[in-house]
Amino acid sequence: MPCSHVPGSPVPKSPSPGPHRSYPDRVDLEFSNEVWFWRGPSPYHFVTVPEGESAELQATSALVSYGWGMVPVEARIGSTRWTTSLWPKNGGYIVPLKDLVRKAERIDVGDTVRVRLAVDV
Repeated sequence: MPCSHVPGSPVPKSPSPGPHRSYPDRVDLEFSNEVWFWRGPSPYHFVTVPEGESAELQATSALVSYGWGMVPVEARIGSTRWTTSLWPKNGGYIVPLKDLVRKAERIDVGDTVRVRLAVDV
């Protein structure tokens, strides 16, 4: 059945396909948190990404994550930069700290560090 339009009346709009999100080319985050040590089968040092920053990462993670929700990032503490992947944990993310980074920046368990993360989207 053809659709008719009465002159002078508003033209019906097509249904919206849903909310549109535009993503930046890069997500940059900065936060401070304490270094902690996990003594599991593969012991490692980590910094937990705070809740607010984790929420920002989750908004873009579908575009960049791979296997088990890992998010590739460029990280920086002090003057040391490295590439790594954030690990999902308890609804948020944690940043693994390589020994090379900890030694270069003289970081130990319990230290509070300023972390900068960049995610290319």
